[in-house]
Amino acid sequence: MATAVGNCAQKRASGPINRRVIGAIERPRDQSGRLARRCWIGAALAACLGFATLAGCDVELRKSDAELGLNPQQAAGRRIYDNHCDRCHRPYSTKGRKGPGLQGVFQHQYLPLSGLPANDDRVSEIIRYGRHEMPGYSETLNPQDMQDLLAYLHTL
Repeated sequence: MATAVGNCAQKRASGPINRRVIGAIERPRDQSGRLARRCWIGAALAACLGFATLAGCDVELRKSDAELGLNPQQAAGRRIYDNHCDRCHRPYSTKGRKGPGLQGVFQHQYLPLSGLPANDDRVSEIIRYGRHEMPGYSETLNPQDMQDLLAYLHTL
């Protein structure tokens, strides 16, 4: 087999010359070709960035508790929210992840999905016992945690 491979290599070397390959080797790189390639890459990146912007990427820098004007109870509620709620509910958007976004949850008369009244009793009941795909947190949150979380939800 080694001789067959060697023969094939010899035949290729002695066969007709591939002018495209030799032309590419002999020709110096064209500076304008590099510039054109860079322009295409830049245009492609700009198009991707524009598409991501139009696709609704709502990336928002996280504000501090002080920037949001949160009191100590609301700040404690925000930490609880970050640990338990944020993976499914976006705090400053009406778009959700798995569950609904919670921006302005108490500013409406009724909750968006359930149609239940948007008040502390109904919201705390949903948090304690869960709904549909949402787990309940009655075993996780104590009454003070619940009050802190509700205080934070009122700021959204």
